[in-house]
Amino acid sequence: MATLRDLRRKIAAVKKTQQITKAMNMVSAAKLRGAQARMEGFRPYAGAYAMMLGNMAGRIEPEIHPFFQQAESVERVGLVLMTGDRGLCGSFNVNLIMAAEKFIKAQEAQGRKVEVVCVGRKGRDFYRRRKRPILAQFVDVWNKFDFTNAVAVAREIMSAFLTGAVQEVHLIHATFVNVAVQRPKLVQLLPIQPGEAQEAASTTEYLFEPPMEQFLEYLLPKYVNVQVYAGMLENNASEHAARMTAMDNASSNCKEMITNLTLVMNKARQAAITKELMDIVGGAEALKG
Repeated sequence: MATLRDLRRKIAAVKKTQQITKAMNMVSAAKLRGAQARMEGFRPYAGAYAMMLGNMAGRIEPEIHPFFQQAESVERVGLVLMTGDRGLCGSFNVNLIMAAEKFIKAQEAQGRKVEVVCVGRKGRDFYRRRKRPILAQFVDVWNKFDFTNAVAVAREIMSAFLTGAVQEVHLIHATFVNVAVQRPKLVQLLPIQPGEAQEAASTTEYLFEPPMEQFLEYLLPKYVNVQVYAGMLENNASEHAARMTAMDNASSNCKEMITNLTLVMNKARQAAITKELMDIVGGAEALKG
């Protein structure tokens, strides 16, 4: 049975841990506000790109640009996996990696080879331990990332697609539902699916100057950049929300543990006092006898 000194030490250690988890919760809450504002501010811009591309996709032939062309035989698939660089965020990273593993198994069951592009240290470390070839890696990007980071990722996957290193490119990132809920999301980046793009299409007619071919050369790479950046913003906000929730739960667990340990310590103290009183009474009775 633990002594009073051991119990006091445990309570002190848990209180220190509680201070850390509360501080991390406050930091994550502050970062979440900024990340959520960036994410929500970018959504109309990304939506405008999707609307424009959707309106065009219904009226053009796939042969007009490689990004619309579906390969006759898909042998290699690129997967961009976004995870965090750090832990202490509950099941956030695990859920993303599990979604990636599910996708990889489904592709390999069709005889396809999957090339992974890791954005985030946790995903990179996972596949490095399993000795899976990594097409490209981008780590330590989440602390202060901007559009240039998304451009670097998009450039890598567009190059792999255009050179034939992969025939499809998919993206897995966390999507922000609310502070308590973040879900992995799988989207196909390349080739662009006209059918899916038409869902966002408007009825607006466009006049193109310069011609459509030149316009697509400008628009489509930027569209991929925007899609990657939108995914990064969603993933970043989701990570901060997951960490804030995890630290809030940890603080609550610390509080409960302190209460339980204090109760055990008080019972042990009462038992010790009772024993001392019994010894005193027993000694007094012995002297009387």
